[in-house]
Amino acid sequence: AGLTAWLAFGLVLTISRGAWLGLALALIAWPLFSSRWSWRRRIGVAAASLGGLMVAGALLYAGSQPVRERVIALVRDRGETSRPIMWRAAWGLFREHPTTGSGAGSYNLLFEKYRPENFGNEPQWAHNDYLNTLSDYGAVGFVLFFGAAAVIVWRSLRGSPPTGSGDWLAAPPIVSALAVGGLAFALQLFVDFHFKIPALAMAFATTAGLLVQARWTSDNSPVVRAGFGRGALALASFAVVVLVGFSVVPQYRAEALRYRSAQAIDRLALSPPSAADYRAALTRIRSDLARAVAIDPANPQAWSDVAYADSLWAHVEPDQTAELGRRGGVAADRAVALCGVVGEFWYRRGIARDMAGRWIDAGGDFSRALELSPQSSRAWYYYAYHLSLDPRQRALAEAALQFCLRLDPGNDAALALRQHLAISPKAP
Repeated sequence: AGLTAWLAFGLVLTISRGAWLGLALALIAWPLFSSRWSWRRRIGVAAASLGGLMVAGALLYAGSQPVRERVIALVRDRGETSRPIMWRAAWGLFREHPTTGSGAGSYNLLFEKYRPENFGNEPQWAHNDYLNTLSDYGAVGFVLFFGAAAVIVWRSLRGSPPTGSGDWLAAPPIVSALAVGGLAFALQLFVDFHFKIPALAMAFATTAGLLVQARWTSDNSPVVRAGFGRGALALASFAVVVLVGFSVVPQYRAEALRYRSAQAIDRLALSPPSAADYRAALTRIRSDLARAVAIDPANPQAWSDVAYADSLWAHVEPDQTAELGRRGGVAADRAVALCGVVGEFWYRRGIARDMAGRWIDAGGDFSRALELSPQSSRAWYYYAYHLSLDPRQRALAEAALQFCLRLDPGNDAALALRQHLAISPKAP
């Protein structure tokens, strides 16, 4: 009871409407599945749960400003505004690749094709694990994962706790509590991406394992017996340890360095190049990115960030612009070669080529970036800047800049470029 109270308090602190709704629906539904009760009692307990939840919700609404703001926003927006956009993109990607999907972790990269105008969010995930699985892995992956889970749920529902068991986890109230938690988690997957968060996925796996252990009985258990079975399990465990140690851990280390550098670059963008700590901060960023690509040379985003950092270093050492452009171009080439469907990688190469004096070649890179990211204000800004380097392309530069500002009216760099073009002399 104490643990439940603490978890309930934590659930309130999350201010997560999806979590609240998922748990509420699970608490209302669970009595209906109790085969030990009559239908009259099931409906009565479900109605009592609904009434209790309404009272609790009213008290939270009256006593908590954050809760009240979340509920008001839900009513004002008539549900959700951003999530349906992400869901439609996931469904569109699934329809493009219905069998095996567009690739593991590809949703955020390919979202740009479906980004609507004036939607500046970076989704990362589809905020619906079912649609995200369809998008990344297609029908095959969806059936392999959620189909197997459905079979386990069905088999567990048909089972019963072992008779005479002294295990407190097999007691009906505990089993019911575990089932309610599992159902609430499954319902919230419609609006969130819990399986993409390792801690949540492990918590669910542990809870589900306890529930299945209490419900799925078999005359042939335990499955793993002495001899070959244990040896095979030990060998498989050793293989997993080797894989994690020599492949997964280095990739995570490299990505941690890259992500830290990307955050530092974003903070650096708020300071002018003349700031006292600009050089020192950018030096650390470039050092971390060099380590990241050395540890994991197959990370295309890290190579793109290397090109980005090289272009920023030109503000510190203007005399090295051409050389930095050549170096950045090599890094951007690696990014494009590893993953050619991301618009950012193409405009990073275009920027590097502009720095190296390859204006014509850079034009093709920016065109490809806009094909892949047609609603990206950043891609349109860099294209406008590229065009502004040739006075004869001023009209096109102004048109690209206008579209950039339509997508992002508060783009400071685009506003500064528009002002620069307004005061600079026109080409004869």
